[in-house]
Amino acid sequence: MKLITKKNIIPIICITYTVLSISLTIYEIIVNGKMNPAQLNIFLFLILSILGVVVLSQHYRFESFSPLTMIIMQYAIAIAVILISLKTASFFVDIHPDGYRDLTLSFSIPYIIGAIIYYITLRLEVNKQNKLLENIKKNRKQSI
Repeated sequence: MKLITKKNIIPIICITYTVLSISLTIYEIIVNGKMNPAQLNIFLFLILSILGVVVLSQHYRFESFSPLTMIIMQYAIAIAVILISLKTASFFVDIHPDGYRDLTLSFSIPYIIGAIIYYITLRLEVNKQNKLLENIKKNRKQSI
């Protein structure tokens, strides 16, 4: 039995890389006793990745809306969470004057690419399932 196949090698590489990167970063913070800006960025992008995946995974809650409205609502929710979090952080640390713009762009570009890939894949999977249901219905009618 093969655990790593052609279909899952890329996700396994990505998961392995993420776990190793985060583990090494945590180890460096513990050893050095402080967090440097590069390490902060690693955790920030981990948090932004989690936010993007969680927002996309909730698409089924917006199925009553048109696909474009759903996508815009999901993006608006994610950006609102980011901007509110940054505003909250600004009470504790100084934020660069371009920080809001930079963080919005840092999130938006990968999110949009990820959302396109996600919704194309979702559409292909729905089409595949619909064809499978049609075949089941046809076979059922033929057997009756």
